[in-house]
Amino acid sequence: MPELPEVETVKAALLPLVEGRTIQHVRQMRSDLRWPLPERLADRLTGRRCGTAYRRAKYILIPLDGHEVLLIHLGMSGAIRIYEHQPEFAKHDHISVQLDTGQWFVFSDPRRFGHVDLISDSELETHKLLRHLGIEPLSNMLSGDWLADRLAGKTAPIKSALMDQRIIAGLGNIYVCEALFKAGISPRRKAGSIKAGRAEKLVRAIRDVLTLAIASGGTSLRDHVQPGGEIGYFVQQLSVYGRAELPCVSCRTPLKHITQTGRSSFYCPNCQR
Repeated sequence: MPELPEVETVKAALLPLVEGRTIQHVRQMRSDLRWPLPERLADRLTGRRCGTAYRRAKYILIPLDGHEVLLIHLGMSGAIRIYEHQPEFAKHDHISVQLDTGQWFVFSDPRRFGHVDLISDSELETHKLLRHLGIEPLSNMLSGDWLADRLAGKTAPIKSALMDQRIIAGLGNIYVCEALFKAGISPRRKAGSIKAGRAEKLVRAIRDVLTLAIASGGTSLRDHVQPGGEIGYFVQQLSVYGRAELPCVSCRTPLKHITQTGRSSFYCPNCQR
């Protein structure tokens, strides 16, 4: 599933494309994706003026005039493609939007685990996909003291706690594995044991890993492609994720792979304690 850096990459490409532009035409090929799409979605989007696109966790939001917001969730295999002119539409291009510049952005999703919604801007805090989200990991709200306080008393593994979107929004499996390695923390360690200096080190690792991944266009393991068709190059900088039994980049110890809450965890048993 695309994680924060991949979604941030897509948002960054959409922002200059849509800001201040008017939606001229919408091609909608289905009435549902993961869930039913809003009724008359194409008609309700046509003629609307777009504001400044932004990201919340793993969601892209485009404010529209009339106090509504277009919400886009890429799901597991969803992607946004940008075209200068009308493209040759493909089988899984479910929603395609033409702007008054003649440019298009196309939402494609082979597995249809993604979602598109149109909601009132007054519902942003109560929408089912947004209401339980925690803080943004790149915001000033995240600090070592804040994280240690939120983790206090938790007996769950730190890997599982960091994946909990109610605590920190947008962190996913790849980047949690990488951040824990950079911070020297085992994914097995109890979340409540992360305190003081260790918590501060983990916060710095989270920021560093996400910032580098965004600069690299995300990680292309299978489905993620940037809106212009480029792949994400952070895959070349992964230290532990997907590298089970390969030597650690720091100490050459073979890396380990375990399953935690149904997700794969990769770590170095020597460097991470």
